[in-house]
Amino acid sequence: MAMKTQFLDLTGARAIYDGTQLRSLFAYLDHGLLGDSIVAWIGPCEISFEHMVDGEDLRENAAIRGSRMVHFIVEKFGANLSEMVVVQRLLASIVADVVRVKQGDQPRFAVRRDGDDVFLKLSDGEGKLSISIASVSPVSGLVHFAVNVSNEGTPVKTAALEDIRFAGREFADLILRLFASEMDSVRTATMKVKWLK
Repeated sequence: MAMKTQFLDLTGARAIYDGTQLRSLFAYLDHGLLGDSIVAWIGPCEISFEHMVDGEDLRENAAIRGSRMVHFIVEKFGANLSEMVVVQRLLASIVADVVRVKQGDQPRFAVRRDGDDVFLKLSDGEGKLSISIASVSPVSGLVHFAVNVSNEGTPVKTAALEDIRFAGREFADLILRLFASEMDSVRTATMKVKWLK
């Protein structure tokens, strides 16, 4: 079964990512996508400590927020945490590649991926372009990955799609397509290999 994709036209309070969306069957129960999926929408981010998943952020009492981000939720059924961390890093790599390609042959900003984070070197220093977390439920693996559209409202130095004149919706649609294609290709690769005797 191919990975399903959908851009969600969410508005108002429904567009705010607060951590509660990172749960099994979010795409199915809320948006009708059954099976492995990646969904995206554009909205603010404000994660309370109650819904924070990253132990490092909890230990540091780190604020996670932004005024406008492209949010992605990935769900993969039957996956363990190690697999989802690899999926998370694959998504980060695709994001970094897309940002590099968008800049063309004469890039104005250097792009760097460090683990599951993507950074953009601006004229006044390096800014963090993305946030993400991978986790698991009893039935599936989950990833939340978000990229700043704007630098407003962020608690640390950030970079944003606005810095490279990349429209949020255009970016979201491209990432949805490329990520789903990559995941489908991975699945196909597992079905054409003979077992070892």
